[in-house]
Amino acid sequence: MASTAEESFTPVHTTPGWKDNVKDLVAGAAGGAAQVVIDLVKVRLQTQGGSALSLTQQIWQREGPLAFYKGSLVPLLGVGACVSIQFSAFHFFHHQLTPPNQTPSLTQAYLSGALAGLTNSILSGPIEHIRIRLQTQPQPSAPTLSKPLYTGPLHCALTLLRKGGLPALYRGHTATLLREGHGIGVWFATYEGCLSLAARKQSLTRESLPTWQIALCGAIAGEMLWFLSHPFDVVKSRMQSDGFGVERRYSSFRGAWGGMVREGGMWTGLGTALCRAAPVSGGTFVVVEMVRRALG
Repeated sequence: MASTAEESFTPVHTTPGWKDNVKDLVAGAAGGAAQVVIDLVKVRLQTQGGSALSLTQQIWQREGPLAFYKGSLVPLLGVGACVSIQFSAFHFFHHQLTPPNQTPSLTQAYLSGALAGLTNSILSGPIEHIRIRLQTQPQPSAPTLSKPLYTGPLHCALTLLRKGGLPALYRGHTATLLREGHGIGVWFATYEGCLSLAARKQSLTRESLPTWQIALCGAIAGEMLWFLSHPFDVVKSRMQSDGFGVERRYSSFRGAWGGMVREGGMWTGLGTALCRAAPVSGGTFVVVEMVRRALG
């Protein structure tokens, strides 16, 4: 039976509940695990420059294949919780911002996603900071370094807290807020818009769309997320890999942004980010949608 345009845009679940949170947690853990390896290359590009191919070869030759999993424990443990927060908060805010019996708009989807991103940044900020510290720390083979600066995620977190307390753990949080708020808003708005268009063009309900179309809509959403929020991510990576004390280069978001613009690094690593974005984002939405359908 054909659905109306209003029906096709309505999310599958508009009222969040504990079952939705469980579904999001399981789906997020599965969909996010694919991000680990390529993310190391992206961060190195943003902080050190070069090309994706040459950096990959250098990492393999100098540090070995296990180097691609540096800092992966933190995102692997935290990705389920982060994605759960994103989806659960999105559905909550989407429900709150949409008046009863009114078709949700792209603006409402964007605002719901932005609020979900801001909520998620409380957890994602320090998690990503620790990951970046682990991925960019100097190698023990360096002449002035006899052992790693950080032996693991917990040691890294404690070291940051000793050096500057909670503000050190949340360094670069302005950039995190901008990336998470704007980026996640774009992510959900693009996905909702593409899914609504696909359902309306085929006179189908969202629930009946084939998996490949869900994946395609999710992939497009991922590309838009990174393309429109990448400069904020570059600033975040620079600030979170910056030194302390006299070694600190960026004392504020404004200073880091200005340095990025002067050096022409606004789009550094974008190609790698876009290569990762499509399969990861598409896979995440497919898994989330399939888990939701399976669990009812």
